[in-house]
Amino acid sequence: MTEFGRQSFVRGLRLGIGPALATTVLALNFGAEARARGWGTVAPVAFSAFAFSGSAQFTLLSSLSGATVLAAIVAAMVINVRYLVMSVAIAPSLRGGRLARMLQAQAIVDASFLAAHDEDDRYDVWRMIGVSVPQWICWTGGTAVGVLAAPSPDLMHRLGLDVAFPAFFIVLLIDEVRRSRRAVAACLLGAVIAAGLLFVTGPSYALLGAAAATLIGLRRRRPHEAVAVRTGGQRR
Repeated sequence: MTEFGRQSFVRGLRLGIGPALATTVLALNFGAEARARGWGTVAPVAFSAFAFSGSAQFTLLSSLSGATVLAAIVAAMVINVRYLVMSVAIAPSLRGGRLARMLQAQAIVDASFLAAHDEDDRYDVWRMIGVSVPQWICWTGGTAVGVLAAPSPDLMHRLGLDVAFPAFFIVLLIDEVRRSRRAVAACLLGAVIAAGLLFVTGPSYALLGAAAATLIGLRRRRPHEAVAVRTGGQRR
């Protein structure tokens, strides 16, 4: 790791504190819910450690109660389709061989992806990894606490912890749309798609359909839109 990489990683660790705290709240909910649905104590923690995907884990947890295992797995995979778009966007910023790039891509989670975004439409991979580390620790640890303490949904609601995670992502969204016109366009288009789909389907499918708006980000910049590229901490 270069000196610039170390600085980016440390900066990412600092930026990851906020997402980690919000992640802990969601992990508490997941651990408690999984314990209540008979998952035991080990399975939820192991699932969080290896899957590290709140949306997929909650989808699988809820789907298993009323569908077959195959249907639940498919639902969890579909809800994570957004990571395909993220992977395409961040691929040019990954470095090293196939194995190294694959390992770097494991750090792609929503908050880390946004925090790593630079103004030149590239991504600081070491910063992304740094943001993901405290989130993974708090997601796994929070799940363990949720499994053992099993706080009731009513308690989480009274403490206002059930809105901490959505509120955090709203803050991330505001910061992103302030920096990019395409982010504004994607946000508005996603809202329109979701609103339209709510008339014919449920919230989960509406949210999934709205993710199609992120494809705007795959449009290549025109020559007059090009900006300098950051290389080793310098611009050229």
